Amino acid sequence: MNKATYTEDVPPDRFELLERITALERPAKVMLIGSTDSGKTTLLTFLANRLIDEGLRVAVVDSDVGQKGILPPATVSLAFPEGPFESIGELSARAHYFIGTITPGGYAGEMAVGVKRLTEVALKEADVVLIDTTGFVTAQGIEIKRLKAELVKPELIVFLERDNELSHLRRLLSPYGEVARLSVSEKVREHSRDERREVRREKWRAYFSKASLVEVDLSKTVPTGTELFRGRPLIREEKELLSTLFRWLVIAGWKGERYIVVKADAEPGPRQYGRPVIHAVDFERLSNLLVGFIDGSGFCLGVGVLKWINFGEMKAQVLTPLSAAEVDKVLELRFGRVRVLETGEELGLLRREEL
Repeated sequence: MNKATYTEDVPPDRFELLERITALERPAKVMLIGSTDSGKTTLLTFLANRLIDEGLRVAVVDSDVGQKGILPPATVSLAFPEGPFESIGELSARAHYFIGTITPGGYAGEMAVGVKRLTEVALKEADVVLIDTTGFVTAQGIEIKRLKAELVKPELIVFLERDNELSHLRRLLSPYGEVARLSVSEKVREHSRDERREVRREKWRAYFSKASLVEVDLSKTVPTGTELFRGRPLIREEKELLSTLFRWLVIAGWKGERYIVVKADAEPGPRQYGRPVIHAVDFERLSNLLVGFIDGSGFCLGVGVLKWINFGEMKAQVLTPLSAAEVDKVLELRFGRVRVLETGEELGLLRREEL
């Protein structure tokens, strides 16, 4: 399921924008900005197809982590269309950058770096790089857009607006690129939260449709994106003390700047402990956690669902469509913050500080 498909039944200002883009010095970077359901991806699909028809080499950077067209979700992805296409969901990625969540708030650094790095790759081949962004244009979303624009410095920043609601953002980003303003098409349809969740469910399911379990040796592949595994392993006496004090089953633990504990509650009820001293992670929160397979360049080869960790042997069982040969190229196993089943059902989001 994809919300946006190719159509030439668009307002006249889209054709004017197309002429403006073709007149830019190449390679050119064009960033699309608009609120949720403003038609950004539809516009990108139209522009890409028409530019391809003009004989130009087009790159697409899809950074809409929650409503990704290019699989998988929770990443920023780069694709080079080889010809006309109906939906960006048809495109195969050349590279990914792992974000690890479907909600970008709190991940401004990762979002900006991911767009910047993939745009750099795209510029080596493309005449025009089209950058799709999330519909998050308030609060932290403003800072994410500013960082992206400051790092990428697009030749053109296109704003899709209904009632001049992005005037502040336009003013904020204007130092980083030429600005174009379009009205949201009357044909744009708003989608409910349930519809968005169903779109993601189908994309998760499609991505994991040919997945299998692989074993990752965490003594060779570095676990990142988490405080787990940092410091020296806890000795038996420390585990017993923590178990007695907090009625925990201590599964694993380390002592670094503070105690880091993977635990299960042996008894119900609240626990009081100083978080600057102890960081406790519920073992069940690790189950079905999204993880990214990161290569030596910092790019994401693909994602997987964490099924089990044997802390004693430092082995992780991960469900992924990556082959064993691809997994062998991985240097990092980066922990995300969304829990999801291979069937596409999302089990919930973790706060950044939870891991």
